[in-house]
Amino acid sequence: MRPRVKICGVRRLEDALLAAELGADAVGFVFWPQSPRFIDPYRARAIARELPPFLTTVGVFVDQPADFVNGVADLLALSAVQFHGHEASSDYARSSHRVIKAVAVGDSFDRVRDLDALPSHVTALLDAHDPIKRGGTGKAIDWTVAADAALRRRVILSGGLQPGNVQSAVSAVRPYAVDVSSGVESSPGVKDPDKLRAFFAAVRES
Repeated sequence: MRPRVKICGVRRLEDALLAAELGADAVGFVFWPQSPRFIDPYRARAIARELPPFLTTVGVFVDQPADFVNGVADLLALSAVQFHGHEASSDYARSSHRVIKAVAVGDSFDRVRDLDALPSHVTALLDAHDPIKRGGTGKAIDWTVAADAALRRRVILSGGLQPGNVQSAVSAVRPYAVDVSSGVESSPGVKDPDKLRAFFAAVRES
């Protein structure tokens, strides 16, 4: 069975609609102002209203107040919230939405501290370590580490995925889902139709 696919950093309606047409399971909106893929919540809501009813929508946040997170999530009726900062377990408990937590897989990665300590209801997203950009870096992670994590719990694989390597990544890791942003872009927040089509074709062949 193929992994689910999330197209993240969506800023344009045409990109979201093409992703849905190609078989995306989820689209992600980045609500962290420091990101080059930041989108205003009201603009994101306008896009979300045009999407098919069974397409999952995810909001990405970085160390932002719980009231803001929950307010945006309610405004868009988000399917899930994704924390990409230093959020604590208490922050997850306050969320009334499904939770995804980005886990940085780098030299300092510690499975017990960074992965096993997550509450069971939280889905881990494995991404490259970058304390500045917080995702969308184009950097790949160690797939051996990711494969070990995927044996222990449901994980979303991210970090440097693109049409040319996603098939190998899925074969090596066997994740629940894959998450791509910069790997299918022509510029930050602008998805490339040809890259999107090639990415989905590669996932189908994995």
